[in-house]
Amino acid sequence: MIRLLIAEDQAMLLSTLATLLDLEDDIEVVERASDGARALAYLKESNLAASSHKQVDIVVTDIEMPKLTGIELAQAIREQGWPTKVIILTTFSRAGYLRRAMDAGVKGYLLKDSPSDELLTAIRKVAKGGRSISPELMQDAWIEMDPLTNKERQALRLANQGDTTEQIADKLHLSAGTVRNYLSSAASKLNAKNRIEAARIAHQNGWL
Repeated sequence: MIRLLIAEDQAMLLSTLATLLDLEDDIEVVERASDGARALAYLKESNLAASSHKQVDIVVTDIEMPKLTGIELAQAIREQGWPTKVIILTTFSRAGYLRRAMDAGVKGYLLKDSPSDELLTAIRKVAKGGRSISPELMQDAWIEMDPLTNKERQALRLANQGDTTEQIADKLHLSAGTVRNYLSSAASKLNAKNRIEAARIAHQNGWL
């Protein structure tokens, strides 16, 4: 039995996807999470409990979610050394997202408009130790490198949400001066006039 955790912030899609996958004889959805932080909390609990009925073989997750993105979730799973594999299911076909997902150890990357059979095939393939990523997307992922560091990306993402320099500093546990340096560096790398333009460019390329 392949045990899944689904992380998706759109409630209707989360419910539909879980119901669809639960219909399969060899798949069980053990948890539904409305954001990345809840998914990570469940994974921590299940790994500490070491209970077989809570163990997660594969996480199927969106990218853009509140509190913790799908890529950040994948990074956390890899850093913890958990055996759980990650499949990204998203609307974003941008090369930057795929490149970051692969760097985070993601084993599958599918678009939400893909046929359901493709998702089922991907889940079973990844469960057996394989990968499932569109060859077309794979090729595009290596065309343009992501120039941002993780700290620059975090600062830019919060700035894009409307946070002030002081608010960003508080959330990232940094000084305001350090945050200004990160935002300035990001804008310089992206040839942007200011943090707003830098955030727009980064988002368009899938780097945010």
